[in-house]
Amino acid sequence: MAARGTQCFLTVTRKYSSSADKNVAFLGLGNMGGFMAANLAKKGFAVRGYDPSKEALAAAAKNGIAEANSIAAAVDGADVVVSILPSNKVVLDAYLGKDGVVQHARKGALLIDSSTVDPNVPKQIFPVAIESGKGFTDAPVSGGVMGAQNATLAFMAGGRKEDFERSLPFLKAMGAKQFHCGEVGSGQVAKLTNNMLMGITGMATAECMHMGIKMGLDPKVLLDVLNNSSARSWSTEVYCPVPGLVPTAPSSRNYDGGFKNELMVKDLELASSMALGIRSPIPLGAVATQLYRIVQSRGYGQKDFSYVFQLLKEDAEKKK
Repeated sequence: MAARGTQCFLTVTRKYSSSADKNVAFLGLGNMGGFMAANLAKKGFAVRGYDPSKEALAAAAKNGIAEANSIAAAVDGADVVVSILPSNKVVLDAYLGKDGVVQHARKGALLIDSSTVDPNVPKQIFPVAIESGKGFTDAPVSGGVMGAQNATLAFMAGGRKEDFERSLPFLKAMGAKQFHCGEVGSGQVAKLTNNMLMGITGMATAECMHMGIKMGLDPKVLLDVLNNSSARSWSTEVYCPVPGLVPTAPSSRNYDGGFKNELMVKDLELASSMALGIRSPIPLGAVATQLYRIVQSRGYGQKDFSYVFQLLKEDAEKKK
């Protein structure tokens, strides 16, 4: 992708639009989507949701989300459709399938996909949506489950500027920062770049924390040193992989309720494919991808990706 498609501009204003867009269809009510839909409802939008999981639908209903039994039923009459779905195939089926969003959403609707997918996925959806009289933007998110719950997510959007500006009231209801990154697909480029770096720094934090602790340093002292030195990062301040040091980190909750390792593997594979396509060297990204694959192969795919610390710890103990 040309450089002009990857320049990002930050929007931090908190003013909400008086737009007539009030009816929202929300597709995907899992760990992230359930909270995102709930925050839209809290801001006064009328939200109708769909998820193949009955449990997810029931949980969303408690937060004011009306239930729909299909994608077509969810998007019927909606001004705006928001989705956060797990894979390339699911997103393409949801939008371009015969029972999908483009076929059944009303003319003039705005479609916002917050899934993390290959940049070519929104590029396939965009022209079909535009031809059918609908707006479309890819707007993946960063901030994890806590960010979704607290409406502090960062959105990285690609697509037409007018569609991005129309999406702002909804993005602001669900998050704290909104970036317009350029043409359609550029939001995905920004997100995959972010997640590869997150995976690399998470891996590095885990191995260095393990090394220092094994050498006899008090974990709390070591973390304090890192957070006040040049190694300071999001992985040390917010997402420490060592249990008990940061109470809000997944590591302090048995590595549950965070960003699943299997999703990290998926995103790193997408980022690796993107890098391969442009011959961009990613030696650290490749190592990180393999390490998180090992975590998954050992049966910990459902745990937060910071579980890599426990993997290193377990392997070290076996070699005593």
